[in-house]
Amino acid sequence: MTASSGATPPVPLSARDLARDVRDRTSRATEGVARTLADIRARDVRYNSFTHVGEQRARAEASRVDARIDQGDPVGPLAGVPIAVKNLFDLTGVTTLAGARLRAEDAPASADAILVKRLVNAGAVVVGALNMDEHAYGFTTENTHFGACRNPHDPARIAGGSSGGSAAAVAAGFVPLTLGSDTNGSIRVPASCCGVFGLKPTFGRLPRTGSFPFVNSLDHLGPFAATVADLALAYDILQGPDAADPACAQRAPEPVSARLSDRPRLARVAILGGYFHSWANEAARAAVQRAADGLGAVETIALPGAEQARAAAFIITAAEGGALHRQRLIKEYDAYEPLSRARLVAGSLVPASWVMQAQRVRQQFRETVRQVFANYDLLLAAATPVAAPRIGTEWLDINGQRVPMRATLGVLTQPISCIGLPVSVVPVWSGIGVDAHLPIGVQLIGAPWREADCLAAAYALEQRGIAEFRLAPS
Repeated sequence: MTASSGATPPVPLSARDLARDVRDRTSRATEGVARTLADIRARDVRYNSFTHVGEQRARAEASRVDARIDQGDPVGPLAGVPIAVKNLFDLTGVTTLAGARLRAEDAPASADAILVKRLVNAGAVVVGALNMDEHAYGFTTENTHFGACRNPHDPARIAGGSSGGSAAAVAAGFVPLTLGSDTNGSIRVPASCCGVFGLKPTFGRLPRTGSFPFVNSLDHLGPFAATVADLALAYDILQGPDAADPACAQRAPEPVSARLSDRPRLARVAILGGYFHSWANEAARAAVQRAADGLGAVETIALPGAEQARAAAFIITAAEGGALHRQRLIKEYDAYEPLSRARLVAGSLVPASWVMQAQRVRQQFRETVRQVFANYDLLLAAATPVAAPRIGTEWLDINGQRVPMRATLGVLTQPISCIGLPVSVVPVWSGIGVDAHLPIGVQLIGAPWREADCLAAAYALEQRGIAEFRLAPS
């Protein structure tokens, strides 16, 4: 992503611009990747966004891109673009840690995860794996084993989680594209904290083959980017069914990147009030209002059942996560992350009747929201209730309620992912109070399989200067 390296942050370039320059031979993939690797070495000591930097692989992939261009062979739309992925994605020859030191002795991956393959086939160059909460169970990326990932806009603050490294690496200007996962908010929360664009597609839209699971019935994968155009391009490349993931829908890809500016203005946009208003502070509400003004949204509606849906998501997460880790917890409890191991044990003991009731609540909420989308194209809500808290924060005060920080950061995202809706997150800078230097993300929530609506609205807000990526200061 860089035009320079060293201690000074680079001038940001979009993935599209980088790939165009490589294809036109204005620049060489090998030179760009070398600058990116040097930049990571020089500056990531401050942010701790990477847990693995694969220099040998990155240089070899970049050389192959340049060779294809020299031979006149076609190269993909991401030719020579450096990318990085959350370290729960398999990378050939690298042990998939999923943020857990106890997996360090596991066998290395024999192949790339399918979404990584799709990006590499499009010409992207993988430079490394990114920091995360252990086993994706957290909203802060305060990883006890690998260290906290720090927010590039204020290194005293969290980057969000569990895909904290994925958002921080884009915010710092290391790479223009990354991959993350979202079970209860793990793309949307870090995108909000770090001020980048993120996309959580509809559940089942993108295959999860080759990624370490957390909660099979809730896990989504998706991209982060510095521009909406790059986010849409990555989404187009990532689409397509895969029989190895039974949850992946057998739907043909629906490209959106070439049509971002052609789509008609979304006339039926509503602000989510009630629960989503109560759990947002002044800055978060202001961010939503700015997005609403930009999209011409004047109606505020309630979403009945959101609080119950969040509770259902907690129960399903605990039960499935606990069941997945139960045997290893029995043998290696002390090796697990202290911030999540007790929750995993408790989850393994959740009664089946609770899980059945949670699934019923989930289905009822899905039906409620389906009826809402008969009247609206898009719903707006803050992605986090507050801007990024300081590392080590235990409690938040939200509109007079004192609540635990780590669980509460997902209060506005969990009801939405519980029923698998597509969401794009856009960074808005409200400029309010002591957190005026920090962004807050706004969720643009679409009906199932309507990622195009989410991305069109994100693009419109970006073009109007309401949603804005700002490269973090050095």
